[in-house]
Amino acid sequence: MAQPIAVTKSIRRAVESDAGLSGFSTQEMYREILSRLGEDPSRDGLAATPVRVEKSMAFLTKGYTEDPAKILRGALFDVDYDEMVIVKDVEMFSLCEHHLLPFFGKVHVAYIPKGKVIGLSKIPRIVEVFARRLQVQERLTRQIADTIHDAIEPQGVGVVIEARHLCMMMRGIEKQHSSTVTSAMVGCFQQKETRAEFLSLVRQPNSGAL
Repeated sequence: MAQPIAVTKSIRRAVESDAGLSGFSTQEMYREILSRLGEDPSRDGLAATPVRVEKSMAFLTKGYTEDPAKILRGALFDVDYDEMVIVKDVEMFSLCEHHLLPFFGKVHVAYIPKGKVIGLSKIPRIVEVFARRLQVQERLTRQIADTIHDAIEPQGVGVVIEARHLCMMMRGIEKQHSSTVTSAMVGCFQQKETRAEFLSLVRQPNSGAL
């Protein structure tokens, strides 16, 4: 059990001497964080926590290793269709880059094709790729819209995200029922009529008929 404590002291010496932390593992640095919080990283309940947190963070940020353009390239189809396509209520979980606390909610995506459509399952995949990175909601919204626009160059793209942020609910202002809504409108979705149609369809409750 002495090893984590010895590693913690080594990390502190490295920081104090500006030697850098590149020689220490992620798990060792999580042990240092636990120690600085006033905990004993070697006690039973925390001994395996650095391993678990390393695995958890790797999963929660796996979007950095995925290429959204590559995901879409294998699911583009030529069609003679120019009406609005909507995929709504896509569940989204991400981490706020400011506090590393979760924010979560639903994503609504729409586009009007111009000769090409995207396989429907790929739209939630794109949401997942960008959500599994350290994010702010505004940038996440724009990244989804821009990726779809770049892939198929449709007449327009609309994305709306409704989310609740634990950095507002658990800390700071501590407002439990507040939500944040962001939108990104590209091309014809900037026109009042198209935007209104999209938002109207998004607000319609699911009928439960499927």
